[in-house]
Amino acid sequence: MTTEERLSMKKFEAKVRHLIAQFAVLKQENTDLYSELENKDEEIKRLKAELAQSKNDYNNLRLAKMIEICDTDIKESKMKISRLVREINKCIGILSAGAEGDSSDID
Repeated sequence: MTTEERLSMKKFEAKVRHLIAQFAVLKQENTDLYSELENKDEEIKRLKAELAQSKNDYNNLRLAKMIEICDTDIKESKMKISRLVREINKCIGILSAGAEGDSSDID
């Protein structure tokens, strides 16, 4: 083998070693990126589940508020009805007292 061929062979070996080293670096980088991608996928799944839970909690809270408003309306309505019944009873009492007084005048 001539000196030129040896020199060419050494350059070729150096380039192959350099390519192997680059391959190892890129392979490690690829592994790291796949690992990071897997972590991100897990985080996305967790966040989607958290979002779904938050939406469910919001809907439950909204429904509870609507029921609370309905309960308040029912209580207010009962109070109004009770007040009207008392006023009607007073009116009946006044009318009854007035009717008793009128019937004594007829006798």
